[in-house]
Amino acid sequence: MPISEQTSLQPSHNAAIQGTSATSATSAVRPLTGNAAGLITCQICESLCHIHHPDTRCQVCGATLRVRDQAAFHRSVAFLIAASILYIPANLLPVMHTETIFGPEDDTIMSGVVLLFAAGSWPLGLLVFFASVMVPLLKLFSMSFLLWTSWRRSTSHPLQRTQLFRIVETVGRWSMLDIYVVTVLVALVQFQSLASVYPGEGAFAFATVVVLTMLSALNFDSRLIWDAIETNE
Repeated sequence: MPISEQTSLQPSHNAAIQGTSATSATSAVRPLTGNAAGLITCQICESLCHIHHPDTRCQVCGATLRVRDQAAFHRSVAFLIAASILYIPANLLPVMHTETIFGPEDDTIMSGVVLLFAAGSWPLGLLVFFASVMVPLLKLFSMSFLLWTSWRRSTSHPLQRTQLFRIVETVGRWSMLDIYVVTVLVALVQFQSLASVYPGEGAFAFATVVVLTMLSALNFDSRLIWDAIETNE
C-alpha cells in the first residue's frame, strides 16, 4: 500500500479505536443504588452513612439504620386490608346525626353530597365528593398497586410508581375533610334548644380508614420499587 494511502487511513483507524474505548467505558459505568454502593440515608437526620452491618448506627444522630425492614411491607399490607374493609361502613353508615324539633335525621357522606347539590352548592358538593369518596378510594387502589408490583418485583416504570407513592403521601391529609365538616357543624349548630349535631358511626369508621391508609403509606418502603431493578441488572 502506498504511503499516502496509509496516511489517509490512519486518522479513521484512530477514531475507530477511540470510539470503541469510549463505548466500552460508558457501558462499564452504570448507576448504582445506595444499597449496592454500601450507603444508606438516615431517616432521622438524613445524613449519608456507610453500611458496616445490617443494624449499623448513624454517625451523626446515633439512630439505628436498617437497609430494609422486611416486616414493614407486611404491616403496610395489613393496614391496607383493614382500611379496605372499613371503607364500606364508612360510606354506608351515617357520619352525622342531627336532632331538631322536627325529629332526628342521619346523613351519610353521599346523602350530604346530594343535599349540597340540591341546595345549589355545586362547588362544595364536588369538593366533599372528591375529598371524601374519590381520594380514599384512589389511595386504596394506588397502595394496592404499589404493594402488588413490589411483591411481584416488577421492573416496569419505577420512576412513575415512585412519583405515585409521593402523591399518595401528599394528598393523604386531605381525606379528613368530612371529619372537619362534622366538627365545624357540631360547634356551630349546637344550640341545645333548636338542634343538636353528633358525629355518627360512619365518621369514626371514616377517620379510621384515613388513619389506616396513612399508616400503610408510612410503612411502605419506596426503595422496594428499585430493588427489583438492581437484582435483575
